[in-house]
Amino acid sequence: MYTLAKACSHHNHGHCISDAINAARQLCDARGVRLTSLREQVLELVWQSHKPLGAYMLMDMLAQASTRRVAPPTVYRALDFLLEEGLIHRINSLNAYIGCPSPTQKHQSHFLICQGCSVAVELDNAQINQAVVDAAAAAGFTLASHTVEINGLCPRCQDQGGQNQGSQLGTATA
Repeated sequence: MYTLAKACSHHNHGHCISDAINAARQLCDARGVRLTSLREQVLELVWQSHKPLGAYMLMDMLAQASTRRVAPPTVYRALDFLLEEGLIHRINSLNAYIGCPSPTQKHQSHFLICQGCSVAVELDNAQINQAVVDAAAAAGFTLASHTVEINGLCPRCQDQGGQNQGSQLGTATA
């Protein structure tokens, strides 16, 4: 699991990318689904940082890496495939996508999202999951799925006195 401290540091994302691509290839092979070159490109772009990316930003990044523009439906189909296979998550409040560090395990999505630098990290916490399940049951609600998005400041942005708060959040989505 990627920690907030690791995501906020200037570590080599090459390891994140290669681990994610290798896991995706193995998972897709095992499930008998096709990880096309475009799907793999989109996954690689999503993993280039720990900042959620919007579909239009991904389209722009794909266009920069290629001589042709990729149409929005094509990118959305790639994102839908990656979501369905559990390789990425959608952060609803940002209308953006982020890589899943544990795609082989079915789980609910909980995120810590920094309002300063836009880093988002998946939070693996059984207590949060259980609290949501218990609250839904107490209300007589049948829970299908849930996502918890927690906004605040990462340790690096806190050290900077919150000066970047909100300044980059909008740049990570499109």
